[in-house]
Amino acid sequence: MTEPTVQRRALNAERLGQLLKRFPQADTNNDGVLSEQEARDYRAKATERNAKRNQGDRAVPTHPDVAYGDHSRNVLDFYQAKTDQPTPLIVYIHGGGFVGGDKRSINPKMVREANEAGISVAALNYRFVDGKDILFPTPQHDCARALQFLRSQSEEWNIDPKRGACYGGSAGAGISMWLGFHDDLADPDSNDPIARQSTRVVAIGTMGGQGTYDPVKIKKLVGGRAWEHPSIFLVYGNHTAEEALNPTPEMQELYDEASAITHLTKDDPPLYMIYSEPDIVPPKDSRPGQFIHHPNFGKQLKQAMDQLEIRNVYVHTSTSETRNQQAEMLKFFREAFANVKD
Repeated sequence: MTEPTVQRRALNAERLGQLLKRFPQADTNNDGVLSEQEARDYRAKATERNAKRNQGDRAVPTHPDVAYGDHSRNVLDFYQAKTDQPTPLIVYIHGGGFVGGDKRSINPKMVREANEAGISVAALNYRFVDGKDILFPTPQHDCARALQFLRSQSEEWNIDPKRGACYGGSAGAGISMWLGFHDDLADPDSNDPIARQSTRVVAIGTMGGQGTYDPVKIKKLVGGRAWEHPSIFLVYGNHTAEEALNPTPEMQELYDEASAITHLTKDDPPLYMIYSEPDIVPPKDSRPGQFIHHPNFGKQLKQAMDQLEIRNVYVHTSTSETRNQQAEMLKFFREAFANVKD
């Protein structure tokens, strides 16, 4: 047996051992050792459970493909709750590494349950980065503009502009946190009535969210090769690892501006966050970009928010199989809406 083969097997055994600590229920024969087949079976069952949990008829927007900007992807769907009173608003921002995804990926159960609770919902598209002409923070500003547009429609669409929340997974989670933590982008002196609207929200929900998109900090926080995710290069227009890990002062400013956690202050809204990637040390043979949704992102956010005494909930799916995280997130939003003073 060659030395590289021995090393690979040792790393694989280490990975399976770490997985067993996080998911002891995956050891179906209870022999104290997690096999590759047991790991694959457990992953498949978890995927099936999530699919069943999220299944349902696709929700039909009250107002589909409404333009909030000039670009073809500056469109949103609006699902209006039927009530005489102005409704709170939940905004869904899709994931996809800032290069893919669509607003139609919104969970229909979230739409239905929110609408039944008297809460309207919107789902956004935004421009994708291309590594050249469209870079950070274009997606963030697109979604901020969409939120301002929705507030400008408050009277026509019966929205309560004081009670807004946003949520999403992966890239959508990062944008949601950016909106939640960033200073208000409203320009009260603008000739554009939409630009005069606030971009602040009262609650945030995330699934696999990254509080930072700084590759240097990701490398330190997560380890492995998560920082080498292709999108981390594209969003800044970086071309080499050396360029990404040795930013100019101007690039470091952009790293900081694009990362939600750098904007976190004591007056920011509460956060409900869900993580499902294994809480392990990434193996040395990890693929570029693997573990980009690592729970360490959530732990970092929790520590920072705890220090500022901002309410936050951290959930890892491995320890919450009997919980309905979507229902919990919706309850979290409703509690935040109730705390807003008229």
